[in-house]
Amino acid sequence: MFKFPTPFWHDKDGGRYIGTGSVDITRDPDEGWVNYGTYRVMIHDKNKVGFYISPGKHGRMQRDKYAANGKPFRMAMSFGHDPLTFLAGSIEVPYGVPEYEFIGGIRGEPFEMIEGEYSGLPIPANAEIVIEGDVHFDNPKVEGPFGEWTGYYASAERSEPWVEVKRLYHRNNPIILGSPPGRPPSELGWYRSYLRSALIWDEMEKAGVPDVKGVWLTVSGGSRLMMVVSIKQRYPGHAKQAAVIASQCHAGAYLGRFVVVVDDDDLIRRTRTTSFGHMGTRCEPEQDIDILRRCWSGPLDPVIQVGKKGFNSRAIIDATRPYEWMKDFPPVAESSREVLDATAKKWGQSFWQQRKK
Repeated sequence: MFKFPTPFWHDKDGGRYIGTGSVDITRDPDEGWVNYGTYRVMIHDKNKVGFYISPGKHGRMQRDKYAANGKPFRMAMSFGHDPLTFLAGSIEVPYGVPEYEFIGGIRGEPFEMIEGEYSGLPIPANAEIVIEGDVHFDNPKVEGPFGEWTGYYASAERSEPWVEVKRLYHRNNPIILGSPPGRPPSELGWYRSYLRSALIWDEMEKAGVPDVKGVWLTVSGGSRLMMVVSIKQRYPGHAKQAAVIASQCHAGAYLGRFVVVVDDDDLIRRTRTTSFGHMGTRCEPEQDIDILRRCWSGPLDPVIQVGKKGFNSRAIIDATRPYEWMKDFPPVAESSREVLDATAKKWGQSFWQQRKK
């Protein structure tokens, strides 16, 4: 593993992390489906790498099954591949769905793979660098700390399983795909915000929440901590239903903090700037804020004390007009679309361009 110029991403990292834009490839020992998951990978030695997976992730569930049943655990890791492979591995593809099927569905064509010589796992055929090896549970090695997407070294050092490398494949002059986390807002948050927001929206509709008009996980919240949901209210309790399901569906449940539900007049293009302002005008804290306790989190959460269990709480905030008197709520003091269109038609774009100058 010393053949590659692996970056030292943050000055307090516990080692060199070859895996930041990587995917770990594992097979469920009971159900047989394959998971591609983006989990950080640290180099321990020339033929040993450590890997950390947060509790509740699909790869962690599979890892725990191998640890419990004592079966040999062989896995593969890809450290360079096309962007869609990385994106699929880093978002919440539904349980039991192999990421390569998800990728093939998006592309409209089969995902090209080869069978690993040692692990038998499906490896991306166009990968730059791939390893296969045996996972060791009996003598864990210290992994971390690592600067994570929350902007903190929150997971500290911990003893974790490691992989003994048995096969190493790479192209000539291979390219390592790096996606180092940084303090939000960061590059990593932008693309994950769009993808996770879409997945949450999809899961809300599948759970029976009607008239969802928009979902946005803010980039400043690392694409997890701060969520805004826009709905067209149809019945009493609709806003609460939307908030609870958005906060606890698979794509939205991990390490969230705040969910704000707004009316459909606050369109998704505007939720990024005005939704939290509506908290000050449409939310009565005493009746519109609820706390969900003992929710899914983990060691990457900076407010969980080191050594404590991975629970956190969620604030779900109803920032919609009160349903009981929604039609009588004071109108918003802004120009209507008709007035704006008439103004633009009368004065033309040249007028506005001159004003800008």
